[in-house]
Amino acid sequence: MRRDSNGGYRLDEIDRRIIYDLMVDSRNTSAPMIADEVNVSPATVRNRIKSLEKNGIIKGYSMNVDFERAEGYLTNLFLCHVDFNEVQRVTQKAASISGVINVRELMGGRRNLHVLAVGKDTSELRRIGGELSELGLEIEDEMILQNDEWHPYTPFGPDNGEQRSSFTDLINLAGGADVIEVTVDESSEIAGKTLEEAVNEGLIRDQTLVIAVERDDEMVTPNGSTVIQADDIVTVFSRDGADEELIRTFREDSTTVE
Repeated sequence: MRRDSNGGYRLDEIDRRIIYDLMVDSRNTSAPMIADEVNVSPATVRNRIKSLEKNGIIKGYSMNVDFERAEGYLTNLFLCHVDFNEVQRVTQKAASISGVINVRELMGGRRNLHVLAVGKDTSELRRIGGELSELGLEIEDEMILQNDEWHPYTPFGPDNGEQRSSFTDLINLAGGADVIEVTVDESSEIAGKTLEEAVNEGLIRDQTLVIAVERDDEMVTPNGSTVIQADDIVTVFSRDGADEELIRTFREDSTTVE
C-alpha cells in the first residue's frame, strides 16, 4: 500500500481482498484463511491489516445488532440539518448522547447529518431527539429503522466468485512499456534464484528490470544477489511490454495479465 498523488493510499489486490473478507465476517476470518486465498504468507496479511488500520482505512470492527429482537428495542433514524461550520462540533457532541450508536456526516443537501439511535420505547427516542435539538440540530425527519443489512464491497472480492492463485497489477506506459506488480508463486521458475541467476538463465530479458521487491510488507532494494522468494511481491519494468512469458517467470500458471 502506497500513497497516491491525491494524498490517499493506493490499494493493491491483496489489500482489497483483505478488506472484502473482513467485511464478509471479521469475527471468524483469520489471517491464515485470507493468506490461503490470496497466496501470500499469514505474516504478510497480518502486516497489511496493521497498515490498513494504522492509516485509517480500516476504522474498526462492529456488530450488526437487531435491537428489535433484543426485548423489542426501537432503532430510530434522525435526518438532521446543521450549519456547515458546526458539523464537526455537533457530530462529536451527538455521538456522546446516551442511545446514539452512529452519526453520519453527508456532503451536500439539507439533511447533512444522519443520527442513528436506539431506545426501549418512544419516550426514550423523544428524549434523544430533544438532546439533539439542544445541540443546534434541526431534525427535518425521523423514522423507525425496519432493517439494516451490510454486505461486502463486491469489486474488492474474487472475480466472478472465483479465487486467483496470485495477483497482478499492470500499468501501461508510453512507448509500449509496462510496469507490473506480481506475487511470486512457490513453484515458479524464478523462486529461489538470485536475480543474477535469473538473468543468466534467460528468465529475465534484457529489456526487463526488477525495480522493487516487497517481502512480508517490507521493501527490499533489489540487486544481483537478491534471492527471489515465494510470496514476494515483485515490481517489474518491461520496456517491450508484459507478455505471457514474463508472467510465467513469476507465476505457476500462465494467466493473461488483465
